[in-house]
Amino acid sequence: MKVKQITLGSTGITTPQNAFGALPIQRDDLETAAAILRKAYEGGMTFFDTARAYSDSEEKIGYALSDVRDKIFIATKTGAKNTEEMKQHMETSLKNLKTDHVDIYQFHCAGQVFKPDDGTGMYELMEDFKRQGMVRHIGITAHKIGVAEEAVDSGLYETLQFPFSYLSGEREIALTKRCADHNMGFIAMKALAGGLINDSRMAFAAMTPYENVLPIWGIQHMSELEEWLSYMDDAPELDDEMRGRIEADKAQLDGEFCRGCGYCMPCPMGIQINNCARTSLLLRRAPSKNWLSENWQAEMRKIESCIECGSCKSKCPYELDTPALLKRNYEDYKKVLAGEVIV
Repeated sequence: MKVKQITLGSTGITTPQNAFGALPIQRDDLETAAAILRKAYEGGMTFFDTARAYSDSEEKIGYALSDVRDKIFIATKTGAKNTEEMKQHMETSLKNLKTDHVDIYQFHCAGQVFKPDDGTGMYELMEDFKRQGMVRHIGITAHKIGVAEEAVDSGLYETLQFPFSYLSGEREIALTKRCADHNMGFIAMKALAGGLINDSRMAFAAMTPYENVLPIWGIQHMSELEEWLSYMDDAPELDDEMRGRIEADKAQLDGEFCRGCGYCMPCPMGIQINNCARTSLLLRRAPSKNWLSENWQAEMRKIESCIECGSCKSKCPYELDTPALLKRNYEDYKKVLAGEVIV
């Protein structure tokens, strides 16, 4: 079965339900990133999602794909705090991407739903970009579901980008339907739940029942890309065996868990929160000697120095009790070091 085509609501953008998330290519050198991006395009991917915050990701897309600009869709983001910064972001993004427009321009990790006459001028500037042709469609990304729901109900945005995977709960599933009802495109970030989902076929198959959801897969290595491209002409379908495994995963990961997004960083005590707060899950799901190395033992010991300042907790988009989560993970980690099995 060939991959499904998805139309992102009122934008009219139609693309395979298999899109490229360009955050990880910032960790590749220029030529490696260009080779990956070019192969993605040649393999049938037409939707590429990046952001001003992803260091040189935009530049790499511009370098690799500017000659086929009219054959692809580019979504980028601004995390600007005011209109002057947003103007600078727009100018830089267009320059980096070697284009005169972006197909979707998104407010990045929005803590509020920008609206006309809210006093910030941010939405009005977005509309101005659209009038000038620099932006084709206005989008928003969020990590807090209340913000996402408000954005959908506002009727001001054409796309929503939100964390969504087969681990998502009923409220998140309802959010996808809410978008469909409002003719709004739904772009699924973190479709691998920050690395906690380690079966790409199952992750891919779980998206196919959703007619309006476009998953963007974070890709850093050519081997990862080849895996996703293999599904273009052989799209996996959900079967009973997969459904059983998904239910088992949901049971194991039910409740609060760290997605590894890193918005809590930096920590004043140097704790690598986005990894340390989910180490026990990583050890359960993908046991690796790397997590038990001397280096990682030293990183985990930093949890002992936590001063409970609350900074990470206040910045967590999932509203997790991060200090408590760190401590629970550290206790599990010490058990594994002692040879115990954690369940």
